[in-house]
Amino acid sequence: MDLSKNGQLLCSLRKSKGLTQKQVADILGVVPKTVSKWETGHGFPDISAVSALADILGVSSETILSGSLDENTEDAGNMKRTKFYVCEKCGNILTGLGNADISCCGRKLRPLTARKCDDAHKLKAEKMEDEYYITFSHPMEKEHYISFVAYVRFDRALIVKLYPEQGGELRIPQMRGGKIYCCCSRHGLFEAEI
Repeated sequence: MDLSKNGQLLCSLRKSKGLTQKQVADILGVVPKTVSKWETGHGFPDISAVSALADILGVSSETILSGSLDENTEDAGNMKRTKFYVCEKCGNILTGLGNADISCCGRKLRPLTARKCDDAHKLKAEKMEDEYYITFSHPMEKEHYISFVAYVRFDRALIVKLYPEQGGELRIPQMRGGKIYCCCSRHGLFEAEI
């Protein structure tokens, strides 16, 4: 661990929040000299204080421990680069456009990797007025079902959450130039063609 690097990060984050060393010290219940030691690289917060310090500075504990912010590049705003994250514990669906540290239910989530649809996860789409009527024959049982279908194009993403014992059908508005994804609770993310 490079204490100087960690200290520079702590100082930069504190200043970006408009806080003084005394304000941070008061919130944490330490003396201002302690915060000064951390920022000059002559010490590091006790592990019990790292989480509270991360909350104050608006970053993760991992960021404080690593001593660096991993910022995304400018091209992270393109919706076609959407990454999907699904919590195995609660089923929460989260998305990100660039690299992200995403956690749910106390667990760090990894982005799902889309594969081409196989026959078991194939979607069928019919144009009906200004919508797609999408159907699939995949089982919709409690332990094995399609959890969501997403339609993503360069400027927007539409996610339709599905539930076990629901019918294998949905409607989404027609949008040109997009990709459609479906996520199986057992087999992961698939990129479909419609």
